[in-house]
Amino acid sequence: MLKRLGRLVRVLAAGGLLAVAGCGGASSDDGPVRVSVWAWYPEFKSVVEAFNASHTDVQVEWTNVGTGPDQYAKLKTAFTAGKGAPDVAMVEFQQIPTFIILDALVDMGQYGANDDEPLYAEWAWSQATDGDRVYAIPVDGGPMALMYRKDLFDRHGIPVPTTWDEYRVAAERIKAVDPGAFVASFGSDGGWINGLMWQAGCRPYGYSQAEARDRVRIALTAPECRKVFDFYGDLVSRGLMATDPFFTADATAALDSGKYWTWAAAGWTPGYVAGSLKNTAGKWAVAPMPQWTAGADEQGDWGGSTFTVTKQAKNPEAATKVARELFGRSKEAWDVGLHKAFLYPLVKEVAADPAFTGKSYEFFAGQKVNEIFVPVSEKLDEFQYTPFQDFVFGELNDRAAEAVAGSRPWGTVLEATQENVVAYAEQQGFKVDR
Repeated sequence: MLKRLGRLVRVLAAGGLLAVAGCGGASSDDGPVRVSVWAWYPEFKSVVEAFNASHTDVQVEWTNVGTGPDQYAKLKTAFTAGKGAPDVAMVEFQQIPTFIILDALVDMGQYGANDDEPLYAEWAWSQATDGDRVYAIPVDGGPMALMYRKDLFDRHGIPVPTTWDEYRVAAERIKAVDPGAFVASFGSDGGWINGLMWQAGCRPYGYSQAEARDRVRIALTAPECRKVFDFYGDLVSRGLMATDPFFTADATAALDSGKYWTWAAAGWTPGYVAGSLKNTAGKWAVAPMPQWTAGADEQGDWGGSTFTVTKQAKNPEAATKVARELFGRSKEAWDVGLHKAFLYPLVKEVAADPAFTGKSYEFFAGQKVNEIFVPVSEKLDEFQYTPFQDFVFGELNDRAAEAVAGSRPWGTVLEATQENVVAYAEQQGFKVDR
């Protein structure tokens, strides 16, 4: 089986994914160690300047080579070439297993990173580590809550939904009072869908290289997963939910015009909407996510990122110091992260600080929305990803798009995704548990 799994490395290498040990960054006997960093965090220049001003032994040289997939493509090319990767790279949680199986990441535990475990939200630390191996240092996350047009709900006497059944009723009432409006949009975003399934109790993936490098669990057709697609498929099919992709000009205009009345959004949303929605500032509010069972308290997360150290780092110990301390407990970095970049902090003491939890947002008419988001992060439990999560999210998005277009029954989205993902995993040499 390990021989077959080796084929995965060869296949991925052909697509630019093979990790090869090499050298990156620079150091000097006559000055501080210089550590190269790739990251796309907003306002990150000020964070780097704060780090460099407070460290004499290590200095950061930062480059933004593109966001998300653009950076990952460049990383994979560098890993294949055996050169050109940075010492430290910003990596989203769902990408970590991919880089781990390709042997692209340094275990920072050997340089003291395990000492940081008490600092971080438990769910985030579990995604960044595998046993005692520390492959990433958490920075920000996306605990989910329901953003809604408080003025419209109040004007029409529609209760803010506390369950998904009530959400369906609200969608029907919204359509009745304004035929051109929708309760929300089904954005076909893999991370957003993943967060909704997480909140529904769905745990479709399982992988631990420490336990079994060649074994993965795929269980997308579990009842907890099915109910999410059944629910949203019903809303879309009945014309109660729109289908505009997120983060487009049309979606922004819809949120800012009263076309969409809600958005199941994330802890980083306040910064995004405050900068994008100008006509409806002060008309929105945030409430806890509707629950599948009345009185329950289940939560999900949409998004989040980390710092990793690549195996091309010339000085992995210095690179680990950078990964741990660029944000970490740095007051200067988090002043930027919270108030300019609008990151949701995964450092527990930063999230619990009254300066964050008690922060009023003008966009939300002065509501202290982090009083909603912080308890969500505290209640999140473990969630795992596969070593090929890009493929999984792509399949989910494509099959859901077929359902949106009417070419596939909603009830078959997860079945088709499961079948295609299992076939892909087995082709790469994995044993698949269902």
